[in-house]
Amino acid sequence: MPSILICSGCDHNYFPMLREMIASVKRFHQAADFHFAVLDTGLVDSDRAWLKDNVNHVHAPDWPCEIPSWKIRGREYLKSCVCKPWLPNFFPGYDIYIWIDPDAWVQDWSGLELFIKGAQKGHITATAQVDRAYPRAIRIKWLGRIPLKLRGFYFSNAKKAFGFKAAKELYPYHVVLAGMFALRGDAPHWVYWQSLIKKALKKGKVFTAEQLSLGMMIYLAQYPVEILPAWCHWLCEFEPVWDEERKLFVEPYLPHQPIGVLHVSGFDEMRKNRSLTTPLETISGKKYEGSLRFPHYDGEKDIAV
Repeated sequence: MPSILICSGCDHNYFPMLREMIASVKRFHQAADFHFAVLDTGLVDSDRAWLKDNVNHVHAPDWPCEIPSWKIRGREYLKSCVCKPWLPNFFPGYDIYIWIDPDAWVQDWSGLELFIKGAQKGHITATAQVDRAYPRAIRIKWLGRIPLKLRGFYFSNAKKAFGFKAAKELYPYHVVLAGMFALRGDAPHWVYWQSLIKKALKKGKVFTAEQLSLGMMIYLAQYPVEILPAWCHWLCEFEPVWDEERKLFVEPYLPHQPIGVLHVSGFDEMRKNRSLTTPLETISGKKYEGSLRFPHYDGEKDIAV
């Protein structure tokens, strides 16, 4: 069994969700030998005290290059995004590194298992923002009957950071998500991704740099990739449905595959407040009020390493 490090990072605002994410992994017996690492990008002393007893490594990273303060605007937590390519540098010695954003949690082991299998092949393993249940791929600005402007994540961000040529090449591709990925520690991707993200930060936005550079590495530089089905890492802005018999969230359409990892995207208030609910639906079409956050969490019973 390869040595595996689960990595994440956040500031104090997302710390409750970080604890839920860690608990969601540790409850599986398959994770008994996993280690955990956290990037401290704005935590407070009480957060760090909890981490001391519950994870293996904590690192407070610097920005990977000089960035003007007007671009950062006090958002120190964005270090958790742009420092992802440096995980083997911060926490050396592991066979496989798995990043999971703090606002995601593991529901079914099958998804995480595929991330590990993909990484073992030497491929960066991730999901893309594409699925039969993700209805809209691009945004269109119309002038009467004429599609005046097509908007997409890659084009608008790559144009600013890397120029029109790169943006044009990236435009047709689905966005690969940087919110969860797995990669072998000895893979060549890390160093190249580091160089790309530094270039992206010079001219482009800080917030989008890691996901943009990930797409460039995969689609333009053609580094080996394993793109998994969306159910392995599901964006909850496209709401899953609840299977009342199996007691878990599944894909909205047949065959209702259980979702591996739920990423609580699109629910800003729920991310801040665990007690909030939202209208959801079951497989049978029944409406109910529920939460998309990790349901089995009890902060008084955290599992120490």
